[in-house]
Amino acid sequence: MIIGVGHDICDQRRIARLAARFGERFTKRIYSAAEQAELALRQNRSAYLAGRFAVKEAVYKALSATDQAGMCWRHAQTLSSSAGAPVLSLSGACERGLNRLVPSGYRPNLHVSISDEPPYSSAFVVLSLSCGEKQET
Repeated sequence: MIIGVGHDICDQRRIARLAARFGERFTKRIYSAAEQAELALRQNRSAYLAGRFAVKEAVYKALSATDQAGMCWRHAQTLSSSAGAPVLSLSGACERGLNRLVPSGYRPNLHVSISDEPPYSSAFVVLSLSCGEKQET
């Protein structure tokens, strides 16, 4: 069962300008420490930053049915699996918001897709439920 869907598109040039203007102040405010570490390994920094930014926006949209008080950018983290696929994880207020949407006897599943078509990055997030005990996201 799908409990939330979110999509966002982000201009890589805009994110590149923000990163150039504010430097670490921008990346530390928006991206988790693990995302920042992964960024250091990337050649196309603006595509990486824009894709992850789009995921964060899509997460907020997917969680629109719950109270979003206290959610911050770093509460939605997207890292790459060993195969290169994006893997979304939630923490803090984002995780609490998701758990408020999950009925007893179900567990949440997070699905994410990121696409880059310069100068744009797009992200699609689907929150779904599976039968079984609730588990940490």
